[in-house]
Amino acid sequence: MGLSSRSAVAIHALTLLARWGEKSLTSAEIADSLASNPVLVRRILGSLRDAGLVWSTEGRHGGWTLARAPREITLHDAYAAVEAGPVLSRHAHPASEACEVGRHMQALLDTEFQDAERAMEERLGRTTIAHLLHQVLERERELASRER
Repeated sequence: MGLSSRSAVAIHALTLLARWGEKSLTSAEIADSLASNPVLVRRILGSLRDAGLVWSTEGRHGGWTLARAPREITLHDAYAAVEAGPVLSRHAHPASEACEVGRHMQALLDTEFQDAERAMEERLGRTTIAHLLHQVLERERELASRER
């Protein structure tokens, strides 16, 4: 299947929600930050809700908030909530058994791709939303100090 932009949107939304803490944000407010469509954002937030990462409340003062502390949500949690299937695409059709490369390639690539996917999952599991928020706020401070 391959990696889509859903992970980046999910991580952005989670970091934005962490930034505003207890304040609920609407999907339109989140979509504004992403320069995206609120319908797309609602779909992704729905997946994050199903994974237990966000809560939603309806009504006039409704919106979205984190269901867990930012330090308890990893980038891998966000990835796993919104992505389906392997990151690296496999052969769409069986290769030729008559070819010395073809008869071995699928098994060899499966091993390589699985190792790469495990490494990616491990790396994403080390970074939390709290860590990203800290980096965002630090960059904002640096930007503000340069503008003075």
